[in-house]
Amino acid sequence: MLATAVAPHLFWIVSRAAGVAALLLSSLTVCVGLTMGSRLLEARRAELRVTHEALSLAALAALAVHGLSLLGDGYLRPSLADVSIPFVGSYETAWTSVGIVAFWMLLVLGLSYYARTRIGVQRWRRLHRFAALAWLLGLAHSLGEGTDAGQAWFLAMISLAVVPALALLLARPAAALVPPRPLAAGPHPEGAR
Repeated sequence: MLATAVAPHLFWIVSRAAGVAALLLSSLTVCVGLTMGSRLLEARRAELRVTHEALSLAALAALAVHGLSLLGDGYLRPSLADVSIPFVGSYETAWTSVGIVAFWMLLVLGLSYYARTRIGVQRWRRLHRFAALAWLLGLAHSLGEGTDAGQAWFLAMISLAVVPALALLLARPAAALVPPRPLAAGPHPEGAR
């Protein structure tokens, strides 16, 4: 009985689940990336890099499932262009386009890690900062179009991952505004005078 009730909505359900997973994974990815950038856990940098990479790839996979599973949805009946090219689809065009742009940005910025030596590490780091913008666009897509966006359970669950990432993101420019501490006064290198 349950299988019969779920069958017509299976692709939609898979897309929703993958979208929620993608938002959680990308939020965790942002948290780990910003923690690495702030050097809060310098001793764990190698471990954080591996975690950041794994979370990034998992988020990209979840995003691909989120978009591609909609191709089987019997209600929307989108084409590949509808789910991959901004402003082509007719369903919630603006919010869908925001999500598509966020996906392509995350894909390019995430995979650019593997070309950073060709790009130049400093240039790649400057470019990689746009990943936070892509994540914010994905968050906007989730809250603007997501089926569950107004549900208390969804907002509570997403807040657990999004609020720490937003706090770290907002703390980053604030930390740049704080002047460095003066060196502690100690004995003069040439001895006491």
